[in-house]
Amino acid sequence: MPDDPDERSVLMTQYSRRRLLSYGVAAGAALAAPALTRATAGALAAVDMEQVLVACQVDPPKAGEDTTPGAASHVLLVEQALVAKGLLSSSLADGHYGTSTLDAYAAWQRSLGYTGIDANGVPGRTSLTQLGSGRFDVTRPVATGSRTDSYGGERVNARTADMLAAADAKLSWSITLTQGSYNSSNPDSAGTHDGGGVVDISVSSLSTTQRWQTVRALRTVGFAAWLRTPSDGFPYHIHANAVSDPDMSRQGRDQIHDYYFGRNGLANHNADSTPSEYRVAFTWWEKYRRA
Repeated sequence: MPDDPDERSVLMTQYSRRRLLSYGVAAGAALAAPALTRATAGALAAVDMEQVLVACQVDPPKAGEDTTPGAASHVLLVEQALVAKGLLSSSLADGHYGTSTLDAYAAWQRSLGYTGIDANGVPGRTSLTQLGSGRFDVTRPVATGSRTDSYGGERVNARTADMLAAADAKLSWSITLTQGSYNSSNPDSAGTHDGGGVVDISVSSLSTTQRWQTVRALRTVGFAAWLRTPSDGFPYHIHANAVSDPDMSRQGRDQIHDYYFGRNGLANHNADSTPSEYRVAFTWWEKYRRA
């Protein structure tokens, strides 16, 4: 320490200030750290609605309780929220979106005042967001849009219309519907057209190759699509289901299950007869658009 008292005084003052500043920084960090920890701890989990909808279609018809790859962790969060609401047994919260989870989610929808197709056990964006309040955030939401749109004069929802337009744009001929969605008046459809996302397409003016190319275009944008033939018990046409449509009937969703596992979507559940060059990897509209 310098001998000069004035210099000592100045240096002592500077030293004291440095100590106070150092203390202030340390104290500030100590106060900020718990706040950061609280913010991190308070962050909500994320539920990918696209993955949950895939599981809603793929899981229920399974004989076992195995889960859909990529979806299980998101389904589990939904199931845990249903358990917390007293709508699902905790022993059934396993990441498998089976019939018990469908029933529990339908009960949740009814508790919110939904009826009919809006209480089908398949999450819509609003009901899923409300279920997740304080528990999880909903990412990649899926919406059908208007249910009163049309394509070529047949009723479809807005999401289905957009998908058909995208498939149409891949072809040099037009996609012509013979039956749209939300139609429960045709007993030959076995309930598949009762909800949204399901259409039948005319192929009477197309060659065999053009028919298969239409199937491929539909599959590419996210439809489960099959060419129906007289050997299947139908006049020639294409039957197409929009994968992950929240409005789809149970019968339509069961056909998605078949498609996922390479089957024909008919009561016999035979192997899909689509030639390999017209098949594509399983996808849905939102995933196709991202790609």
